Amino acid sequence: MLWDLFKTEQPNRKGLVEWITPRKTFDDVILPARTRKQLRDALTQIEKHNLIFEEWGLGHRHTTGLGLGFNFAGPPGTGKSLCAEALAQALGRVLCRVKYSQLESMWAGESGKNVAAVFREAKEQNSVLFFDEADAIASRRLTNMAGGYEREANQVINILLKELEEFEGVIIFATNLATNFDPAFERRIRTHIYFELPGPEERRAIWIAQLSRRTPLGEDVDFTELADRFELSGGDIKNAVLKAAQMAAGEEGPDADKRIHHRHFVMAAEEVIEGRRVMQQTLFEEDGSSLPTLYESALVQGRLDTIEAALQNQHVEATDLQATVEGLYAAAKAMDEGWTARIAALESLLSRGTHLPLPAWAVGVGAALLTLLGGLAGHLLPR
Repeated sequence: MLWDLFKTEQPNRKGLVEWITPRKTFDDVILPARTRKQLRDALTQIEKHNLIFEEWGLGHRHTTGLGLGFNFAGPPGTGKSLCAEALAQALGRVLCRVKYSQLESMWAGESGKNVAAVFREAKEQNSVLFFDEADAIASRRLTNMAGGYEREANQVINILLKELEEFEGVIIFATNLATNFDPAFERRIRTHIYFELPGPEERRAIWIAQLSRRTPLGEDVDFTELADRFELSGGDIKNAVLKAAQMAAGEEGPDADKRIHHRHFVMAAEEVIEGRRVMQQTLFEEDGSSLPTLYESALVQGRLDTIEAALQNQHVEATDLQATVEGLYAAAKAMDEGWTARIAALESLLSRGTHLPLPAWAVGVGAALLTLLGGLAGHLLPR
């Protein structure tokens, strides 16, 4: 009974992956010729794996790195996730997609164990292991080891690299931001496939492929003109088709008489492009000066309140905070939000070597927050 008072709940490793029975094939994906050829070569690698490593004896010379790792990189909406499913379907295997929301644990050291558990499950089921949006976990290791968060993040990447080196199955990483990968992944992933944006011929085929035989179209619809006029990805075209259908369905008149006309597709494509422009807004005006968004302003305000409260009520070694508070000062000054006086007071307090009592659990949290602020400052300052 007394021992039960000191026992803690063990982390649950169930639900780390999503098991997908693949239904999409490569016939369902419209790709540029170069990308399609690279995928055919990838399938050949898998089919001839036994020949190379068993019959030709290379597996006896090379005891690690025998897995088939693929990096699907390219802009959003170019078919990376669809092709991961199609590759698993071609192999007759289940697709094992990693769920990042379950992978990260509040328990120290448990996130790395979750990564190892994912590889173990994929091996036991002989499935295709799929890390979608892989830059979320395979990002560059941190060099600033100020707190527990950084050490934990680096440990997860180290374990991922080790598991990848020893994994003998098929694994796919898909990312829109391959430049964020830790350089060590380049050697361990044997094949890198770039998913290009579709050309005019592919775009025309994608427009048509998004429709059903029952979709009522106006006689004026010209898919060739749409493909030539709008340089969209497959995902963008899908969104444009759905928007056009909503526009046509919402017009006045009996539903039986409604048709999706060319003007609907044009307006929908223009809306998709406008939405993309909004998402691509930068932090800088045309002259290069800072242009903070409401989100960034609120973020710095909230972090500043948190740091002040921590300094008043807890404790921390002054030298551990000095560099990051300086970075926060630079960010606030760039945004000209009137916070510089508050941060200057913090700097003054820290420069006197003041340190306030802080419980051990809060040191890591504070360091993580301050590291985030330092990164934000780097983004906000004009280059």
